[in-house]
This record gives sequence, structure tokens and C-alpha cells, in this order.
Amino acid sequence: MAERKASQLALHANAPAASYEDLFQLRGAPYDSAMSRYPEARREEFLNTIARANLEAGALVADVPAGGGYLAKYLPQGCVWLGHEPCASFGHGATELDRDLLPLPWPDASVDAALSIAGVHHLDDKLPLFAELARVVKQGGRLVLADVHEASAVSRFLDGWVDRHNSTGHEGNYLGGHTPGELRQAGWDVLSAERVPFHWRFASLADMGEFAHSLFDLRTSSPADTARTIGAELGVDTMADGVGMRWELYMVVATPLASRA
Repeated sequence: MAERKASQLALHANAPAASYEDLFQLRGAPYDSAMSRYPEARREEFLNTIARANLEAGALVADVPAGGGYLAKYLPQGCVWLGHEPCASFGHGATELDRDLLPLPWPDASVDAALSIAGVHHLDDKLPLFAELARVVKQGGRLVLADVHEASAVSRFLDGWVDRHNSTGHEGNYLGGHTPGELRQAGWDVLSAERVPFHWRFASLADMGEFAHSLFDLRTSSPADTARTIGAELGVDTMADGVGMRWELYMVVATPLASRA
């Protein structure tokens, strides 16, 4: 699988690539296009993550990596969104573009909460990011890490259908039972960790297929084939206003260790 992934990246970028930055310099634009055309599709995902952050009015909220800034509009009124995204290919949203993912651009103990949604499964070594997040979050603040669990149907869909058909391949380094220990090693006290099911919502199955086709930059499948695969591998529920594509993230809530330097 690793050789296939390298050959796919070489085909599209003339060189092997594996980092978050490399992947989304290639895939950021179609991902952003999907989010722009279906801006409420992932509403439940963002609201589930925010609900665990215990945000108060005026809170400074770091969003890493921020993609196109999709989270910002769902924050409670009065919160200040601070987005950090190293890939300008997303086209808009983040406040700190065209720089490396690390180090983070904020001073020590300067933000009230940090949220990270569905980005870290592209990092083989997550400890440097976890440590940097611990550096910038105030004592008593929170991290909500929301990403794919290694034993989920979502991980199998991503490393199966998406890997076979998208522009870069997909081989995620997912969260799991090891994640709380990694967070503690990086300076976090884990408060909770749970797999949270929810829906991505669409007006129709056709819209669902179009969204996934663009979001994952699928090149060798059709939106209709993707919609059928989603139904078979993830499940789709009929909703009052359309359809709900079943999705799930592992959501880990942590606060900086009191003993950290």
C-alpha cells in the first residue's frame, strides 16, 4: 500500500509526499469546494466537538489544522476564532497561512481552548503537535481532539474506497486506545475519550455522493458509485429533511497537566 501511495503522489506532484502539508497542497482545493457547496453537511460534527470544549463568552479558540475555517461559524457568540492552517490550497479561512504546521503561532498559555477536527490522522508522529497545543492552552483550558478511530467503519472506508480512488491514496494513522497515553506524555490530563456517532446531512443521495466525491478528491470513481459504497459500508438514514450519512469520530477531551513546566 505504501508503494502505491508513493506512486500516486509522484504522479500528481512529481515526487513522493506523505505529510499533511504535501497531501493538502494537492487536495485542499477540491476539499474546500465540497465544503463551500454543502456548508451545513458537517454541522453535527462541528457542534459535537464544540460542545465538549466548555467555552465561555470571549474565549480564544485555536483551530488546528483549520482547513478553510469551517468551524468558526459554529462557535458560541463572543468567542474569538484563531485558525492555523499550513496549506493555502484551502483558499480561505485560516488566519495563519503559508507557514509550517509547527510551531504554532501563539504565545505560551494564550488560548482558552484548542480544537482539532479530522486532521491529525495524517500525522505519523502526533506528539510534537500535542506538545505544542499543551504549550499554548491556558491552565484550566481544554483540548478537544476529534478524529477517526482505528477500529471504526470510517477508517475502513477511508483506507479502502478512498485509498483506491482518490488523488493521493489514503493510509491513515488513526486515534485509538494509545491516544490518551500519548496526550499525557505531551502534557495533557485526559478527562474523557469516547467514540461519537453522528450524521453528515444532505438533501439527497446524489448530493451526498457529490460531496464525498469532491471532499476526498476521488478521481477513479463516480459520485453515484461512491454514494452506493457509503450506503453499503457506512450506512445512510432517512431524515425528515433528506438523508443522513453515518459518520463517527473519537473525541478526546483533555486539560493541561498542572505539573507541566
